[in-house]
Amino acid sequence: MSEAKTCTFPLNVEQICEIIPHRYPFLLVDRVLEITEEGNVLGYKNVTINEPFFQGHFPGKPIMPGVLIIEALAQLGAVFVLSRPVNRGRVAYLMGVDNARFRRPVVPGDRLDLKLTDMRFKGSFGKVHGVASVDGKVAAEADILFSLAPEKEKESAM
Repeated sequence: MSEAKTCTFPLNVEQICEIIPHRYPFLLVDRVLEITEEGNVLGYKNVTINEPFFQGHFPGKPIMPGVLIIEALAQLGAVFVLSRPVNRGRVAYLMGVDNARFRRPVVPGDRLDLKLTDMRFKGSFGKVHGVASVDGKVAAEADILFSLAPEKEKESAM
């Protein structure tokens, strides 16, 4: 997995946008701190009251939707997979979420720390375990399954 070393860390938002197709307001990773050769990935999202989802979730008691916490973990995984030279320019699709657990709410002002471990690949499919935490306390965790679009599909998506 040494191909991932083509990036210099940490990666900021502009560098992340060069790797994955997500954009505001749906870009949910602010910084990628580290990618190891074993496929462990560290990053974070700064959660602010200006996030559009807080207008409706919930008025007067803003809580980050759990599905968006899982999406942030999936986007961090996409940065890892798509930063590898062999996958540059391809698209990664979320294919499934297993064993998702939500342990504490994430609120404005929190820094949502994102960690991926146990990255495994089989052909164009992969699986990774993700943990999102705030101040060292687990907020959510899940096993995330993904696939890479074939080259032909990549070209038609542009």
